[in-house]
Amino acid sequence: MITAPDLIIAVGPALFEVVVTGKGDGEVRDVFLADPQEPATGQPGDLVLGLGLRGAEDAVELVERCTAGSASGVVVRTTLAHEPTVVAAAERWQLTLVALQPSVTWAHVVWLLRGVIDRAAAPDSPAAGDAGVHQELFALADAAAAIVDAPVTIEDNQSRVLAYSSGQDFTDPTRVSTIVGRRVPAEVIAHFRARGIFRRLARSSEPFLVPDGPNGIRPRLVVPVRAGGEWLGSIWAVVDGPVSEEVTTELSNAASVLALHLLRLRAQADVARRSAIDRLRTILRQFSPDNPVDVRLPPQPWRVVALGSPDGYDVPQQLDLWESTGRRYGWSEPQLADLDGTVLAVVTDNEGPGSWTWLSKLVTEQAKATPGTVAAAGGPARGPADLPSSRAEAVELLGLVRRGLAPGPALRVEEAWHVLTVHRAVTSLDTTKMDGPLATLLRHDIEHSTGFVETLQAWLEYPGQPQRAARQLHLHTNTLRHRMKRIGEIAELDLSDPRERLALQLQIAAVRTEH
Repeated sequence: MITAPDLIIAVGPALFEVVVTGKGDGEVRDVFLADPQEPATGQPGDLVLGLGLRGAEDAVELVERCTAGSASGVVVRTTLAHEPTVVAAAERWQLTLVALQPSVTWAHVVWLLRGVIDRAAAPDSPAAGDAGVHQELFALADAAAAIVDAPVTIEDNQSRVLAYSSGQDFTDPTRVSTIVGRRVPAEVIAHFRARGIFRRLARSSEPFLVPDGPNGIRPRLVVPVRAGGEWLGSIWAVVDGPVSEEVTTELSNAASVLALHLLRLRAQADVARRSAIDRLRTILRQFSPDNPVDVRLPPQPWRVVALGSPDGYDVPQQLDLWESTGRRYGWSEPQLADLDGTVLAVVTDNEGPGSWTWLSKLVTEQAKATPGTVAAAGGPARGPADLPSSRAEAVELLGLVRRGLAPGPALRVEEAWHVLTVHRAVTSLDTTKMDGPLATLLRHDIEHSTGFVETLQAWLEYPGQPQRAARQLHLHTNTLRHRMKRIGEIAELDLSDPRERLALQLQIAAVRTEH
């Protein structure tokens, strides 16, 4: 399922803008081209496209007709979408109103949105995936190569190769390495970055020539690919030197078409990512053998890890941060989801990227440069049914690490079982109904401004070691012994009883936690 706002977010801000967010629960199943001369405006599940509207009055009427037809949303050109009467009508009827940039045709909008909707409807179906878009990218690479009469690659804004033309025989070793590795080699990226190539790509939409470089790097004609001012990728052609203005104009036109394909590819990838997160979130919340969820998980055994980021990041940002960090350090398919405000990962207990051993080392290194980076791992999960309990342990342990009650930055439940045990016992106590000798000492401390509870706590923490307890309290040992004698006179204590000592420690911990 995908709603109209989610669909627009998936495509990105280059072409669309959500002006009014509607009820938010209307699924989009198709797009509908609305003709102002026709009374019909689609049906529930349709995202209506306002084709041929002559002014704000037509747009308001279309909003009302879409509301009557229970449409999921309406898309109109930017100038109409921001008209006060149109905005007011959409807000009154709680209908999602989307603004479309004037640079794209309605036919392209239909093609772009339907591809994303199909992907959302069947995220695991090859027919609904991005295979078709990739095939079209290779066809575009061949078309661009024919225009410039040179080998061509199409890359995204991360220098990853998305497609390349046939006939790469007459190129340089750098281009061969780029195609084989599916991304530009690091040393070549460093060379281009030093020459300001990526800075120019990010800022300009005009094609430009990159001179030859070291290690046999031949000249390149580079064409930025942009949509609505957003840099999406580029076309790279290995050429012998400057090319004609006619050729660069044709390549620029090809880049405009390519921009729509890259938007669709990115949107489909975003929809697939959202679907994978939803499925993982479901199985982490509660596993049901009667309703199994198809989730791609690493080799067993697993464990769930609760991840923490520095202050200032919201949950979606944390999710993006952990995904990009994991991929950058070799985790090709991070199994991540957010649940109840916490980012969670499912890792394997084996070795290598995506394992707890690997992740704990990564978090420890990251925490040195970015304090606040923490990870807490729950117990092993031998099957899907164990994942919810592992998740609960991880979340509980993360809370203790963040509060400084357990050591970080990377900790698993086996290393903190005693901390968890005490924490669970302490949090189960009702301090409003405190009884026994501790209640007597608390009242005495309040009435006489003494610190007998603190003294007793130190004595219990260092059994048989009065010198260490005294040092913690900054007292002389004899003073500590005198205070303990006085405590015994105020409250009836039997510190020789291990159960009484344990009960007192739990009660003190509960009181300290409250404060």
